Amino acid sequence: MKIISIANQKGGCGKTTTAINLASTLSFNGQKTLLIDLDPQAHATLGLNVNDNNSLYNCISKLTPHKLKIKDIIQKAGRSFDIVPSNVLVGTLEQELADEIGRELKLVEIIDEIKGLYDYILIDCPPSLGFLTVNAIRASDELIIPLETSRFSMQGVDHLMDIAHLIRERLGHPVGAKVLVTMFDSRLRHSFTMLGKIKEKFSGMLFDTIIHVNVKLKEAAVMGEAVIKYDKYCRGAKDYLGLAREIMTADRRPVVPETRSKPEAPARPEGYEPSQRMQELIQKETQELLKATAFCLQAPDARSVYVTGSFNDWSLDENCRMANTDGTWRLSLSLKPGTYKYQFIVDGKWQEDPANANMERNSFGDINSLIEVKA
Repeated sequence: MKIISIANQKGGCGKTTTAINLASTLSFNGQKTLLIDLDPQAHATLGLNVNDNNSLYNCISKLTPHKLKIKDIIQKAGRSFDIVPSNVLVGTLEQELADEIGRELKLVEIIDEIKGLYDYILIDCPPSLGFLTVNAIRASDELIIPLETSRFSMQGVDHLMDIAHLIRERLGHPVGAKVLVTMFDSRLRHSFTMLGKIKEKFSGMLFDTIIHVNVKLKEAAVMGEAVIKYDKYCRGAKDYLGLAREIMTADRRPVVPETRSKPEAPARPEGYEPSQRMQELIQKETQELLKATAFCLQAPDARSVYVTGSFNDWSLDENCRMANTDGTWRLSLSLKPGTYKYQFIVDGKWQEDPANANMERNSFGDINSLIEVKA
């Protein structure tokens, strides 16, 4: 069993969105998963349309008239996916237990009651560095810090790392920490500038997976569902599936292969031969197959180069990372015939193709290079 806390004292960085959708995609991959909502705002509870009459308050508080075990409050959120709901009373625990010895171990004692029942336990922490967050980090094996591409969010990471260091030094409990870039808008140059700074500052701590801005994530929350259930083919679902698989691969757990069912083609009648017209149509369709298209940039001092454009909806992922050979960056992509706009991203900075005279100005005041893929 692995316990992961998801925390950042700055609100609006995708913390609860990550908690809900990571838990859901882990369960989608066959992992028995429990999400503990430790935030008194109960956003994870609300985001899954779960009743929040009882919470960890009933398990930890000595003042509650309705004392319960954690097994009594676990609710079903999906297949192999359970949740411990939260409510506003959870926020009163900090004041109630302020002077109690061993208050930082309350969550550890609660989780001990269900050890071995789950493959993963995720904890959605409140947006603060108080008693509840300290309890969550003390109970965890790993800390995930969602980080949007803004300066203020980066400062929040430093404060959380200080807390993790204190827990290691004073409580003798080391916790691994990794940073997850969230709410990444690949349409904005600022996003790539901040991504470069994040990679520089948190080198070795970053997940390879990046969570992009996707309206389906917000729509799923409104509907009270995880995005994998709401629309499993959207960008948000694919990003969180990638994150779940990255975590499972690091833990050396089996990953469910990504499969898509295809309808069986109808059987061809015996002795059937396509007509001349049909053969011409087949030949025409064959000519529309994807064509290998080469991109090249001379940048001997660059550390990383991507190519992105209208052919991939201006997204950024490992499929558009270019390979360096003696200062020349190259990548071949399979594209349908047509005309495409594109730019290179060199160390986080956008630029047009200096070797391509075919270009146009875009709405941001930059220059897009144009490439025509012929049939």
